[in-house]
Amino acid sequence: MIFRQLFDSTSSTYTYLLADEEALEALLIDPVFAQVQRDLALIDELGLRLRLVIDTHAHADHVTAAWVLRRETGCDIASARAIDASNVTLPLDDGQICGVEGVQLRCIATPGHTDGCMSFVTADESRVFTGDTLLIRGCGRSDFQQGSASRLYASITERLFSLPDSCRVYPAHDYQGRNVSSIGEEKHFNARVGAGANETDFVEYMNAMKLPHPKLIDEAVPANLRSGAPEDGELPNRPDWGDIRLTYSGVPEIDEEWLELHLDSVTVLDVRLPDEVRDCPLAQTLVDVHIPLAELRDRLNDVPTGKPVVALCRSGRRSSLAVSILRDAGYEQVASLSRGLRAMLQDG
Repeated sequence: MIFRQLFDSTSSTYTYLLADEEALEALLIDPVFAQVQRDLALIDELGLRLRLVIDTHAHADHVTAAWVLRRETGCDIASARAIDASNVTLPLDDGQICGVEGVQLRCIATPGHTDGCMSFVTADESRVFTGDTLLIRGCGRSDFQQGSASRLYASITERLFSLPDSCRVYPAHDYQGRNVSSIGEEKHFNARVGAGANETDFVEYMNAMKLPHPKLIDEAVPANLRSGAPEDGELPNRPDWGDIRLTYSGVPEIDEEWLELHLDSVTVLDVRLPDEVRDCPLAQTLVDVHIPLAELRDRLNDVPTGKPVVALCRSGRRSSLAVSILRDAGYEQVASLSRGLRAMLQDG
């Protein structure tokens, strides 16, 4: 079996590609809207045909790529029937078998993080894709989307922990750089439900967490209940001059790795305040033009037109607005540095 674990650093989401080496039919689990071009490029390079996209649940931290992948490839969209998401072509029930030629998955209803969570285990029970139900040394929260700590405890201990100890666990997220665990490991070492924790231990732990409201829930959940389809049913055209990722709101972004390799072929526009520029020597080596965001509309003539423009700021928020201003003014080849200079400095 062809197997790839892909990662979206913005949402810390894992996307999984599975395909049969002979049939060359592929499925994706938990694809991310912003990574559509990456996923399609990999599928093309491996000579595969995408037949199925599966969402483990209605995510609250990113928008699924299911709808746009169906539009691009004609693949089916699958998720739990309990979610009742629109645009789904294959609603799934507990115990159902789904997949593509050569790759079969058994659906396991594992509610608790949300009401519609589902895990997927391979036919030989060597791998299980647990969504947010079971994470590496943790689990998903249970305080929104009909979540229930008691149901989550039952889903983990009665459904997932009944799989062989050797079964490898592949979650939808990890925030510490870990990429795989096993059922046996989580039984012994999971910080919330392992080492013999009973339901009272678990429920009291979960209820005491008091986590902040997910930042993107108001945008992501309604979109994911449409399988990722925008409200108007249309996507903006994707630019092709660089390794562009479109946010769900249509802002083209580019990452720091691409920028560092292509500095000579773009104009770098810094839209921070003058004091910020002086305090950041790194930016001075990257930037071609400095125009504070508040002045940009009045100084558009100061932005060169001969090369694509990459706008940057501290976090990527101001530069996204700069991109919108430039596009409204007729600049077609323009993008925002996705995580800003702060991420570049953190990454060294």
